[in-house]
Amino acid sequence: MVLSKILTMVQETGNNHIDFNKSEHYTLSIRLSTDGFLFSVYNPINDSTHEVAILTLDSSTSLAANLKRAIQENDFLQLCYKRVNVIVNTNRYTNLPLDLYNESSIIDVFSFNHSKQKNEIVLSNHFKHSKSISIFGMDNSCHDLLINQYTKPAFYCRSFLLNEFFVSKSHLGNSRKMYISFNKSSIDILCYERNHLQFINTFDTSHHNDIIYFVLGTWKQLNYDQQHDELHLTGLFEEKEIIIKELKEYIQQVYITNPTTNIELQALLDYASN
Repeated sequence: MVLSKILTMVQETGNNHIDFNKSEHYTLSIRLSTDGFLFSVYNPINDSTHEVAILTLDSSTSLAANLKRAIQENDFLQLCYKRVNVIVNTNRYTNLPLDLYNESSIIDVFSFNHSKQKNEIVLSNHFKHSKSISIFGMDNSCHDLLINQYTKPAFYCRSFLLNEFFVSKSHLGNSRKMYISFNKSSIDILCYERNHLQFINTFDTSHHNDIIYFVLGTWKQLNYDQQHDELHLTGLFEEKEIIIKELKEYIQQVYITNPTTNIELQALLDYASN
């Protein structure tokens, strides 16, 4: 399917529509994934949001070529914004204690955990709520395209933003907590004891049995309590009833979180504003 025929979803929330004549006051957030793109324009003055989701990409061309054409075919992406944020949805990331961080060695640290890929740039994010650094890779052609298109865009790893969102909630109560965030073909698992991150990883999944396997395997690895500790599921996922039913056979405290806004974008806005 070519990009000119892509399936798009446009949504505006808030009390007022976005006036793109005032784009220089707004924040543009771009989520990059091989599953599709999400573009969100946020107006902080009246708390309005304009979102465009491109759900199908042209698999015969590169991710950067898809992104370039998306920008060319959407006028609002060609405007000037006060701030531009880019969320990179990838499983190619690793976390490093802040004490061991050295900017000149992030490529070496990243390469120790991930095999080298062509056309990849290695970037980093600094956690505000913990003394650690998130190091991640992204498509270098997409990076160059966005650097040339916008003024000083900021790049963030999706798992980094999820941690920034969940860590503030994990201190409630005395139980340890596991959070599962669902993607189209993967899950992110983040585990906390109070507000201390114990585990974070992204797993590719093609069947609900994969999800059960990775969740229960991580639960066992961390020696979580089946009756006392909590499992929180968030995001859109297929076979929801089956997954919940099977998990509840082993874990008593299972909760479904349906946020009113995209948690990645909310975490990004919170992070950038502090």
